[in-house]
Amino acid sequence: MNLLNLPPMPLPEELTTVLAEHGNIRIERIVSTGQTSGWYDQAETEFVALLEGSAVVEYEDGVSVSMKKGDTIIIKPRERHRVSYTSSEPPCVWLCVFY
Repeated sequence: MNLLNLPPMPLPEELTTVLAEHGNIRIERIVSTGQTSGWYDQAETEFVALLEGSAVVEYEDGVSVSMKKGDTIIIKPRERHRVSYTSSEPPCVWLCVFY
């Protein structure tokens, strides 16, 4: 699989593909084309890499992280966050590892 081989654009909804899963580890590719999210409050740690596009991740404490192609962040368990912006051109391609 090529992580940057994308379906026809634009997407009506975010597209999540589980690439691998074993025990407590899950790897996902997520493609966003302007979609945003509600608040997440996850039990797992999440490593996030933005492979394409630009995005903003906001934390409940008011901190905003602007991301561009190649940027990574680690979201700790129970750290409330949301995605408040994703580019549509180019689309956002995320690689997320939950553990």
